[in-house]
Amino acid sequence: MSVLALIPARGGSKGVPRKNIRLLAGKPLIAYSIEAALASRFIDRAIVSTDDMEIARVAKRYGAQVPFMRPQELARDDSDEWLTWRHAIQTLGATAGEPKIDILACIPTTSPLRAVQDIDACVQKLLEGDADIVITITSADRNPYFNMVTLDDAGCARLVIPSDKKIHRRQDAPRVYNITTVAYAARTQFVLNANSIFEGKVEAVFVPSERALDIDTELDFKFAEFLMGRQNPPKD
Repeated sequence: MSVLALIPARGGSKGVPRKNIRLLAGKPLIAYSIEAALASRFIDRAIVSTDDMEIARVAKRYGAQVPFMRPQELARDDSDEWLTWRHAIQTLGATAGEPKIDILACIPTTSPLRAVQDIDACVQKLLEGDADIVITITSADRNPYFNMVTLDDAGCARLVIPSDKKIHRRQDAPRVYNITTVAYAARTQFVLNANSIFEGKVEAVFVPSERALDIDTELDFKFAEFLMGRQNPPKD
């Protein structure tokens, strides 16, 4: 089956300006996603969906293809990324000579600490089962049954999910997980026909927290630099 890697990378990131091409441990952030995609044993090609010419140039330098530019209505702060996935499938599908795409593997730029095995595990689970989409998850530090609250109109705190039984420790609460931006693998027909991830059968691949960092702020960027520095300490 044909597997396409899609790397979304719009130019207008707000939390970390120009995040996608900012240098992290000597390479543009987007390079980590491209290199991981190209190293996957399942992925046939890696494309970048961007509205920004500079990002497109950097992406090509690291081996990705940029067969189209993303329209501005899909590159705003409030744009639905699901529609970016759909746009990529539809645009390539309408292009003469483009091969049929069976599986779309989305590999966001914001998780540079992922391992290639995380991507491959998502694709393999999709190929071997009947899920519509496979997501990546990691353990959550907070739990809505125990230590996450919402405030009512009077400013009083209430548990997000009240339980009938008393829960004195987080370990006694139902286990919950964070969705990560490490990787997603979806059947293209599902992306074309559904409007969100959870409209279909969703399975998950667990990723350890040290590979699941999601860069959204300057602090996240600094943390990524610290972790990469520990993985590759400078030599004397």
